Amino acid sequence: MAKIVIIGGGAAGMAAGIFLGEQGHQVHIFEKNEKLGKKLFITGKGRCNLTNSCDEESFFRSVVTNPKFLYSAFYGYTNQDTIAFFKRLGLKIKEERGGRIFPVSDHSSDVIRVLENRLKELDVKIHLNSQVRKILMDETEKEGKRIQGVVLENGVRIGADRVIVATGGYSYQATGSTGDGYRFARETGHEVTELLPGLVPIETEETYIPKMQGLSLKNVELTIKDGKKMLYNNFGELLFTHFGMSGPLVLSASSYIGKRLKKGPLQGSLDLKPALSREQLDKRLLREFQEAPNKQFKNVVTGWFPSKLYPVMMELGGILPEKKVHEITKEERGGFLDKVKNFPFTITGLRDFNEAIITQGGIKVKEINPKTMESKKVKGLYFVGEVLDVDGLTGGFNLQIAWSTAKAAAQE
Repeated sequence: MAKIVIIGGGAAGMAAGIFLGEQGHQVHIFEKNEKLGKKLFITGKGRCNLTNSCDEESFFRSVVTNPKFLYSAFYGYTNQDTIAFFKRLGLKIKEERGGRIFPVSDHSSDVIRVLENRLKELDVKIHLNSQVRKILMDETEKEGKRIQGVVLENGVRIGADRVIVATGGYSYQATGSTGDGYRFARETGHEVTELLPGLVPIETEETYIPKMQGLSLKNVELTIKDGKKMLYNNFGELLFTHFGMSGPLVLSASSYIGKRLKKGPLQGSLDLKPALSREQLDKRLLREFQEAPNKQFKNVVTGWFPSKLYPVMMELGGILPEKKVHEITKEERGGFLDKVKNFPFTITGLRDFNEAIITQGGIKVKEINPKTMESKKVKGLYFVGEVLDVDGLTGGFNLQIAWSTAKAAAQE
């Protein structure tokens, strides 16, 4: 039986506590907040998207950074294992669009409750309002660096055979994510890659974007380019805001453009009618023109767009709203359709860590054993979850990374 200290009582920390507790180890979780799972509580808009039911190939395609590092961990503890685990803990779960798995109750508090209950059953010691200040290690010529334990903020030293860092990243700082894990990593000789907000809304330049604040568009196609180079292209749902855009499609896109945005703005465009080709749209427009040749343009296309988008399209479309449709030229019609199929905007930046769902970047994975999550530099020191330089898209993938890496670190 080993004495194991886990720093951080979030998703990865609680899961590691359970897995190790089930092996009969003496486990202590130190959480600096007043309760466990503070970030887990707000994840998935408070509903907690536990994992995704997709196949293995789709899972790795949904990991943006260092998917190969996760092969061992994921195959050792798959999304199906996660589903079985929560069912075993008594949580009723359901599947929604896109393979997303949620508790039937739609309450993340139920997820935290079953995890907490299992920790208590296993007599895992939970220390709330307890911040770790430093990781202790010693070094011998024969063995190199080895874990000794931790020092708490109040100066108390806790000895340990193993220390697992499960502190999360920088995102949602109101939940206590202040980057402690990165400091612990650096202090113990590890490299931390550049840290960026991930799965985060984008800021745009044009004044017409905030005019549509609150408008949600479903089934649009988003394309982001750096000159001629395609950086992102996908279909989905987005939301216009007072600063730019948000919504699932935009959050996923942000994870592919963060580093490049540091060099300068990027060009974005929306296909507002991706189900119809340009030719089909032109035929539809011509038909509507022929049915009412003396109508003003603005009165013919009112049904094409939601009310908040309509005035913007009148502004950008290149056709005077009062113009009679029989006076509109083929070129003018073409210019208008260009804006429908290629609605332009300029991306100037990302929102900050306080609005980011995850952190991109983290502890360099080359310094971590992918089978066990143990440091290659310090024996008995492990890193799990968001603190590592791995991240996925929205849809339950980041929590699956937490569960899989926690299981890897809890091997006998």
